[in-house]
Amino acid sequence: MEKELLTPEELKRRPIRSFVLRQGRLTVAQQRAIDEVMPIFGVPYAPAPIDLNVVFGRADSPKILEIGFGMGESTAYIANLQPERDFLGVEVHTPGVGSLLKQIDELKLKNLRIIQHDAVEVLKHMVPDASLDGAHIFFPDPWHKKRHHKRRLIQAEFVKLLCSKLKVGAYLHVATDWQEYAEWVLDVLKQEPLLENTAQDYAPKPDYRPLTKFENRGIKLGHGVWDIVFKRC
Repeated sequence: MEKELLTPEELKRRPIRSFVLRQGRLTVAQQRAIDEVMPIFGVPYAPAPIDLNVVFGRADSPKILEIGFGMGESTAYIANLQPERDFLGVEVHTPGVGSLLKQIDELKLKNLRIIQHDAVEVLKHMVPDASLDGAHIFFPDPWHKKRHHKRRLIQAEFVKLLCSKLKVGAYLHVATDWQEYAEWVLDVLKQEPLLENTAQDYAPKPDYRPLTKFENRGIKLGHGVWDIVFKRC
């Protein structure tokens, strides 16, 4: 099939993505989880608002969004630790989706759902305004080359969009192991009038966020990790 060429005007209108799709190879267990568990715990993308109470089957539970959960170890850990809360994970990469679905099945988690799609589009079209009690963004791609900074997820426009989905009093928790990106995130969040910092600058690591194996390795090598926790005002 001949590849469709975009006009210069279409290229200008095309949004800058904060991710590059590198799907990688699925393990047999990940593929099985996608085939068998995704129909139960997956939420298909559709450009229409969803009712989170219906999605999770209960109305009295805090709803937490996680953007870019990677292979899902932290997501599954937190969901297992906090069964009274419901967690909606958004990720584009199929091996990570398969990995988290496998953990959902193994841990018998009932409070976790997955959308495999671009988080910006999910926020714009699926998540209702003022419906979230919290949002987690753990170790987003720092895009450390200066020419790639435009690809960073944490930008003023994105933060404004995310704030519209948070309830008053809800929290936004970002963690990064790249100091320059931590400074960038702190600066962007400080400039958003709907957010206030819960700390002077960086927050102590909340107890609910586990140390990943990569983070633990980095700490042993003397690398830092920065947690940034703001509240919606």
